Amino acid sequence: MKYRILIEQDEDGIFVAECPSLPGCISQGTTKGEALENIQDAIKGYLASLKKHNEPTSCNNLVT
Repeated sequence: MKYRILIEQDEDGIFVAECPSLPGCISQGTTKGEALENIQDAIKGYLASLKKHNEPTSCNNLVT
């Protein structure tokens, strides 16, 4: 399953990545590449937590 990821550079030059389909799933990095790697890890952790707690995953904003 693929999720849409938004990456923006903040006023301090840090790249902030978020996954709108997974509320609160946000990460950052000093480069776009690092932010992308970090958000991918955050998504894996987020989904693992949902599964552990028998919570449904959101299907909004999926990229197919």
